[in-house]
Amino acid sequence: MPIDTEAARRLPLDPITVQVERGRLRFFARATGQTDPVYTDLDAAKQAGHPDLPVPPTFFFSLELEAPDPFGYLAALDVDLRRVLHGEQSFTYHRPAHAGDTLTLQPRIVDIYSKKGDALEFLVKQTDITRGGQLVAEAQSVIVVRNLEVSQ
Repeated sequence: MPIDTEAARRLPLDPITVQVERGRLRFFARATGQTDPVYTDLDAAKQAGHPDLPVPPTFFFSLELEAPDPFGYLAALDVDLRRVLHGEQSFTYHRPAHAGDTLTLQPRIVDIYSKKGDALEFLVKQTDITRGGQLVAEAQSVIVVRNLEVSQ
């Protein structure tokens, strides 16, 4: 069943406030193959001019998973999770974030479009990441929904 575009755009998505933990940054940096010691060694980070370990690229995506029900918005739109694929992820960085920062993530659905005669729908969610009211980064994800009942 196609997603109701207007309902999706009006759907309120709760903000998420999280504190960035040094241990999680180290774990994430290692798990994603970061070789620059600035992401895992506090002394190296400080020598590079950072107040603490900086947030590695793409880390913000993992913070969105801190929500009590990170995919609840899909259920609210009657999307069957068995028909969902993670299609795309992108980030725009405005200023660095570091261990110890308290960040607020405010997601919203910004677009829905379809292809193949509505057999595939693409739901675009943007999340603004702020610290003390200042924009730190924007994360955008695209979820692909297969509508099996639509014949191509």
